[in-house]
Amino acid sequence: MSKVEITQLEENQFRVSGELTRNSIGRERLLNVKPDTKHKTWYFDLSGLSRVDTAGLAWLIHSFAELKQQGIHLELQNSPEQLQNLMQLGQVTNLFE
Repeated sequence: MSKVEITQLEENQFRVSGELTRNSIGRERLLNVKPDTKHKTWYFDLSGLSRVDTAGLAWLIHSFAELKQQGIHLELQNSPEQLQNLMQLGQVTNLFE
């Protein structure tokens, strides 16, 4: 099991790597920084994810909702096929477009 790791690349760009699963996210918060409101869109590069399950998808949806309350749109980049399939099954693909 590889814990999820979030690395800030730029003010509004982040890389999410490791496993985004029930066993790895635990109480992981989206970020330990307050959103910089001058950027209306934040980008998550998911190319470093090795595994995703429904709990990981729920975590992303929760993160999306947290940011949306602060006026920020979350855009996912390089989503692994496993996540794309889960998003289609859950009919939530349009949230991150």
